[in-house]
Amino acid sequence: MDSSYFSNGKVYAWAETFAVVKAKKPIPNAFAVIQDKNEITAVIEQNKVGEYQQDILETSEGWNIITFDMLLPLNMVGFIGAVANALAQEGIDVLTFSAYSTEHVLVQSKDLAKALGVLERLGCKISNNP
Repeated sequence: MDSSYFSNGKVYAWAETFAVVKAKKPIPNAFAVIQDKNEITAVIEQNKVGEYQQDILETSEGWNIITFDMLLPLNMVGFIGAVANALAQEGIDVLTFSAYSTEHVLVQSKDLAKALGVLERLGCKISNNP
């Protein structure tokens, strides 16, 4: 992987706090929904958990989304691995979500500032949420 992708690559943290939920059915207006043969997982704004409680089986609250606001080739090898490894070395748990041309990582709210510091040390430029 070309490490220049980190040099001044823009990264921002979303202002909202999110919950990762195991659901009975896809939840509308979620940040992400993953439906496989065994379960449905959704990432929703934490303040919406009560609204969908009847459809939620399990909940993990207190997550923040960090978005890599840069175009990343779909066939890029090692980018998210480098990010996950750098965060893991600092004891930060992550959930990763890939979009077609960018990446998102979820970190626990208590680790957000620490995670942004790690990404800054990798060369990323931390910007405000658009």
